Amino acid sequence: MIRKLVLLLQISLVSAALLVGFSAWKLDSALKQPLKLSQEQLLDVPAGATPTGTFNRLEADGVLDDAFWLRLYWRFNLEGQPLHSGEYRMNPGLTAEGLIGLWQRGEVVQYSLTLVEGWNFRQVRMALAKHEKIVQTLPGLTDSEVMEKLGHPGVFPEGRFFPDTYRFVRGMTDVEFLKKAYDRLDDVLAQEWSKRAADAPYTDPYQALIMASLVEKETGVPQERGQIAGVFVRRMKIGMLLQTDPTVIYGLGERYNGKLTRAHLKEANPYNTYMIAGLPPTPIAMVGREAIHAALNPAPGSSLYFVARGDGSHIFSDNLDAHNAAVREFQLKRRADYRSSPAPVVKPLDDAAPPGDAPIEPAPDTIVPQSPQ
Repeated sequence: MIRKLVLLLQISLVSAALLVGFSAWKLDSALKQPLKLSQEQLLDVPAGATPTGTFNRLEADGVLDDAFWLRLYWRFNLEGQPLHSGEYRMNPGLTAEGLIGLWQRGEVVQYSLTLVEGWNFRQVRMALAKHEKIVQTLPGLTDSEVMEKLGHPGVFPEGRFFPDTYRFVRGMTDVEFLKKAYDRLDDVLAQEWSKRAADAPYTDPYQALIMASLVEKETGVPQERGQIAGVFVRRMKIGMLLQTDPTVIYGLGERYNGKLTRAHLKEANPYNTYMIAGLPPTPIAMVGREAIHAALNPAPGSSLYFVARGDGSHIFSDNLDAHNAAVREFQLKRRADYRSSPAPVVKPLDDAAPPGDAPIEPAPDTIVPQSPQ
């Protein structure tokens, strides 16, 4: 009887050892198996997905075998670890163990969208709407309705988003994207406001943001931002009109066809800085940190005018006579490769600009000669 019990025990131990060995072999085989792929594929793991369901789906799709053993491995080794939602890049040669490693590290595929300095809000919305990986919830809404969705009702959207390259995973909504850019602008503006010059002529950060948008649109060469801001600030302080074409162009909206005429400069609207004193009511474009810093820390000097040279840079003048001379040299006698910013397409002068005036087109950064008010 004892011999039988011993024999049965030995058989059980051998069977257990065989079972353990077989299980270990199957588990190792399941983990080491290469995924059955002939080309790169993206695995979409939606929010709320589980490893069990994902393993089963991959087995049903013929991408891997032995989903049971893989589920067992996760249960006993990675229990409680979340499966990050998003897209995972699966390449030929990747093993099941390698895929699990991607899940553990949350190495989801990231996409990017760049918002560019100088863009207006219409361009921002167009770029968002074109990105196929961003979930679209805003098409058809007005700008005001968009701002309500962002939790900022009554806020004018122009210039309120920070230009940068933003990375995100599939499934981000356009609202989430804009919230990130809005908060980023608030952070940068607050940081720069805390470092503003003691004599900066603004009552609040929003005024500085408006000025920064003018500097952004006028700047062709980055190192001139401070000088351009200096011209505008000095004009404000002595009550001189800012007379900057980008504000007029913004006020024209979709009516602007690439040519700015004297009639446009005489048109009354809140953005025509040839007619209104001080700043326009809102920013006219998105601005980078450098433009904000320049607006809050304008370069010292005495210049009140600037005109484009034609290579992206400007000539700065202290008085009207010097400015008129620069206009004659660089605007009225334009060289063939003239440009007012680093890479524009040069357009012919507008016939409506009379001889002797600073040309209106194609140099929107030209300040028309104006005596101090």
